Amino acid sequence: METIFVFSVSLILLTVQMKDKILHKATELFLNLGFKSVTMDDLAQQMGISKKTIYSHFQNKTQLVEECTMDLFWCISDGIDEIVATGKNPIEELYEIKRFAMEHLKGEKTSPQYQLQKYYPKLHETLKKKQFDVMRTCVLDNIKRGIQMGIYRVNLNIEFVSRIYFTGALSIKDNSLFPMNMFSNAQLEDYFLEYHLRGIVTPKGRKILNEIINSNQE
Repeated sequence: METIFVFSVSLILLTVQMKDKILHKATELFLNLGFKSVTMDDLAQQMGISKKTIYSHFQNKTQLVEECTMDLFWCISDGIDEIVATGKNPIEELYEIKRFAMEHLKGEKTSPQYQLQKYYPKLHETLKKKQFDVMRTCVLDNIKRGIQMGIYRVNLNIEFVSRIYFTGALSIKDNSLFPMNMFSNAQLEDYFLEYHLRGIVTPKGRKILNEIINSNQE
């Protein structure tokens, strides 16, 4: 009986490990090539496994896209929570969050948000709502602490700022507005964050912001 139990546990672990490997590889391919371009055949070939193995974990491509998207979302959300918990000053915190998010999207050569909107609209709406909830909470807290520390202006409408920040963060991912032959992802993230902060900082906050920008350019 004990042998059967050990075998069953080992089999479950192997199954979980294979599913995780498929998720991670699929996420990498989706970010690099796009949700539409990557087929189950491509994924199987890249991993050196059969499509049957993939389908034993995911019923279809839609389920795979959904789980990859949500897995990445929660990974980034958890990372943001950990950064916030370190208690950095609000300006440094936003730059650290940007750096962390870009590390997890470093292979991004497409526009995942807008590909989701085009090919998987229901999933896109679900993800957008989750992103808004996480980002709004994070930005509201960031602004409140910045005001208390005297590095953000006291007359800010924090609800407006948090919502316009979310809107801008989505908009810079739109290739029709910001073509990749004009702006790299790194440039867009830097420009957008500086634009956001220069609109809300006090002279004290501007000094911190300039120090961070100058340090990043060295």
